[in-house]
Amino acid sequence: MTAIPRFTGDANPYGGGDPYADYRTADFPFTQYANLADRHLGAGVIAANDEFFAQRENLLVPERAAFDPEHFGHKGKIMDGWETRRRRGASAEHPWPTSDDHDWALVRLGAPGVIRGIVVDTAHFRGNYPQAVSVEGTCVAGSPSPEELLGDDVKWTTLVPRTAVGGHAANGFAVVVEQRFTHLRVNQHPDGGIARLRVYGEVVPDPEWLQVLGTFDVVALENGGQVEDASNLFYSPATNTIQPGRSRKMDDGWETRRRRDQGHDWIRYRLAAQAQIRALEIDTAYLKGNSAGWASVSVKDGEDGDWREILPRTRLQPDTNHRFVLPDPAVGTHARVDIFPDGGISRLRLFGSLTQEGASRLAARHQELGG
Repeated sequence: MTAIPRFTGDANPYGGGDPYADYRTADFPFTQYANLADRHLGAGVIAANDEFFAQRENLLVPERAAFDPEHFGHKGKIMDGWETRRRRGASAEHPWPTSDDHDWALVRLGAPGVIRGIVVDTAHFRGNYPQAVSVEGTCVAGSPSPEELLGDDVKWTTLVPRTAVGGHAANGFAVVVEQRFTHLRVNQHPDGGIARLRVYGEVVPDPEWLQVLGTFDVVALENGGQVEDASNLFYSPATNTIQPGRSRKMDDGWETRRRRDQGHDWIRYRLAAQAQIRALEIDTAYLKGNSAGWASVSVKDGEDGDWREILPRTRLQPDTNHRFVLPDPAVGTHARVDIFPDGGISRLRLFGSLTQEGASRLAARHQELGG
């Protein structure tokens, strides 16, 4: 496995100009996966023991943290993150916090799944970041309250052991626990501030829920669909095409750079499980002068299966949702959308239901992962 870069220690005090000029970051291999703590999926920070300086909800804001050196309030400097008060010891003789003192926040993942990596981002927390962080996970069915999650009967699994982190840095951690999680407990030792939290992994849906739904979007991220690869990610990630809801702005879809050759662009997907597809949608919302000119959709059954076109190359209109009913159901485990020659789409929807084999395999994986 590729070594994950580590950042420790203070950053320099802000000296003016671009506040990100001295930000410490790296390319973490696990960011190829979807962010399970995305607000668009329904994630939330449901509790924290302290948020004196800055609110816990800032942890999941999708945009990177902003910094305004002149922004102060009644409690002090206002930071774009989650920041707790300074901890103190028990007496004048022992004014320092103990080694066990820490602050915590409870995070509900937007979609339960297997976690491949976590980024604890301390952007702009230069001298007020935590000395160390740790992250634990649990799998609890339903919609538990904070009190229920903190009960003695809930088992927490360590995903990131207590590890020193750096200020004004993206602190990345690979996770190797092969288990399904629904909630996280993020700890900062002993106190301080964290700007953003990102939790990368693979969605593992509840097979009973999908069975009850019957017909659903078998490529949707929230249902266990996944982008495996794409020809070009110049302007925006391909995972946007399987996010919930319609696109709200141009960069909430997938857009490629302009081609100057005779090629075309594509995205390859893995479905929730083997499924029978009966209808599909290709949406170009907010892509007006840069939508794909034409698109086709193909499926294959199994890793070694052959690609079979289920929607021939079809003209697309800008800023339009296109719906197609297939003449015959198509069975597959993977799908590919090809766009010609370049441009973008905002969403792909593949409506169908799991085959008996697909449902059995999904249920077995769910059980294997402790769901």
